[in-house]
Amino acid sequence: MTTVDSNGVSPLHVEIGALKGGAADLAQYAGQAVLVVNVASKCGLTPQYNGLERLHAQYAERGFTVLGVPCNQFLGQEPGSAEEIAEFCSATYGVTFPMTEKVEVNGEARHPLYERLVGFADAEGHDGDIRWNFEKFLIGRDGQVVARFSPQTEPEAAELVAAVEKALG
Repeated sequence: MTTVDSNGVSPLHVEIGALKGGAADLAQYAGQAVLVVNVASKCGLTPQYNGLERLHAQYAERGFTVLGVPCNQFLGQEPGSAEEIAEFCSATYGVTFPMTEKVEVNGEARHPLYERLVGFADAEGHDGDIRWNFEKFLIGRDGQVVARFSPQTEPEAAELVAAVEKALG
């Protein structure tokens, strides 16, 4: 299983913009556990925002964050501007966890963050391309990917919560 890119660099050592502009500064999460999730506002799985927000709130004080990464590659289910995405997430789901700029997670224009994530396999052995919105990667305090979860895995599923607990020590 690959947990870092070919140069041995953590997924969190990439440049990516914040949803509301400027740099997202992923370096601020060094030493924390981070759940990276490609999100979309008009998907059947969008209600997972509720569970992601609860997970974020429950473990934030222990050094955990959810990092939402909007993506419009799956049937155009994240068509909005940065402002529209931020408003939707805040007003509809009360999202307080950080969000990055909208990026591509597959294909030739795949963002470097996802270049460093997709080599890690989930419990069923799937690695490679992101399958759908709300695929989840758990990065441990050491900056290494420790788990990958399918889009259908609910944020508060026992196996995901157990992985977060383990990553937090």
